[in-house]
Amino acid sequence: MPDRSPTTSEEPGSQPPISARSAVSIASAVRAGTVRAVDVTTDALDRIERLDRALSSFAEVWDERALECAREVDARIDAGEHLPLAGVPIGVKGRHGLRTAGPLLAAGCVPVGATSVPGPGTPWQTWGAGRYGRTVNPWRPDRTPGGSSAGSAAAVGAGLVPLATGNDGAGSVRIPAAWCGVVGLKVTNGRFPTTDPTGLMAPGVLTRRVADAAAYWGVIAGDTPPRTPEPAIPREPAAPTALWSPDLGFASPDPEVVAVAHAATVRLAEAGVVRLVDTEHPFRLEDPAPAWLALRRPEADPSPTAAVHIRAVNDRRLASLFDRTRLLLTPTAPTPPHGHEGPGDRYSTALTWAFNLSGHPAISIPAGFGPDGCPVGLHLVAAHGREASLLAVAEAAEGVLGPWTPGTCTRI
Repeated sequence: MPDRSPTTSEEPGSQPPISARSAVSIASAVRAGTVRAVDVTTDALDRIERLDRALSSFAEVWDERALECAREVDARIDAGEHLPLAGVPIGVKGRHGLRTAGPLLAAGCVPVGATSVPGPGTPWQTWGAGRYGRTVNPWRPDRTPGGSSAGSAAAVGAGLVPLATGNDGAGSVRIPAAWCGVVGLKVTNGRFPTTDPTGLMAPGVLTRRVADAAAYWGVIAGDTPPRTPEPAIPREPAAPTALWSPDLGFASPDPEVVAVAHAATVRLAEAGVVRLVDTEHPFRLEDPAPAWLALRRPEADPSPTAAVHIRAVNDRRLASLFDRTRLLLTPTAPTPPHGHEGPGDRYSTALTWAFNLSGHPAISIPAGFGPDGCPVGLHLVAAHGREASLLAVAEAAEGVLGPWTPGTCTRI
C-alpha cells in the first residue's frame, strides 16, 4: 500500500466494477434487467478474493450461499417482484449478523460474508480480527479501522461491498465510519427490538453514499412511525439550523481533528446546507463516561446513581437544544485512527456515546483528511425519530464536501 494519496486497483480512468458502485445504482440495474444479481455477486466475490488478504475485513466469505441467494433474487425479479435493494452485495457484522439482516434480505440484498469484529484477549474494541489476521484501515495499513464494526467499515471503504451492517452501543458504527472515510448511521435507540438489556445498542449501517444509507433506512423502517412527527426540511434560505460544538463541553479532541471538522461545517454553512446558530455560552453536556460504564458493568445496579443523574441532566440539555435547533454538529472521534498496538488514554467514544445514552439518531460523514492522511468524520445528531431529516441534510452535505467516489479509498 502506498503512503500518500489513495489509489484504486482498477486501471486509471476505468469505471469501477458493478459491485463497487453504489447500492442504489446496483439495485436499479438489477431491477431493469441490465445486469443479473448473480453477475454482481460473482464480481464482488472475486474482488474480495483479490483484495481482502491485505485488508482482512471479512471473518468468513460465503461463496456458495451468496450465489444461491443471488439466483433467488434473479428469480424474484423475473417473477415481477419489486426489490428496493435487488442484488446488492452486503457484508454483515460478525458471524451472527444474519440474525438481524432479515429486512435487507427481503429487500433483495445478497450477503457475501461476515465482517470482522474485535477478537478475544483485548479490552479495547477499536480493531478487528479477520480471516488473515488483524483488520487494517484502507487508508493506512499501520492504523486500525476502528471498531467494533471494523470489518464493515474497511470493506465498504475499500470498495469490496457498497453496504455493510453494524450496530452501535457507544460509537461502533460512527467511529469506524469516520476513520475509514465512509458514511455511518446509528438509528434512534429503542426504535427497534434489541437483545441489549441496557438499551445502549442500536442498529446501524456503513455505506459510501448517503443515498445508500437512506435506502437502508427505508427498508428497515418500513411502516414504523417516528416517535414525533417529522416536518420536511425547509428549503433555502431557511436552511436547517445547526449548532457546532468542538467538544460537547467536556472532551479534549485533537486540534487537528477539530480543525478539519469545523472547516467542513463552515463550508456547509457557506453553501446554505445548514444555518449555524450562535449561543451566548458554549453547549455543554456532562461527561457520559461514568453513566455508560456503570450501565455496562455486569455487577452494576439496574439504576446506578451516576447513570441516572448524568442521563437526566444530559436529556434535559439535549431536549432544550433540539427545541431551538435542528442539528448538533461535532467531530466524530476525538483522535485520528490509532495504531494496532491499541488506543491511548482517551476514549475514542468521547463524542459519540452520549447519544447512545440519550438515544438520539446520529450519522458520521467524511469531512476531509488530517495531517496524517487519514479521514476525519463530521458527526451530525438530530432529535429522536428524525432519521429522514438527518439523512436529507447529510445527502446535501455530500454534494458540498464530496463526491465520495466509490472505490477511491482502496489503497491496495
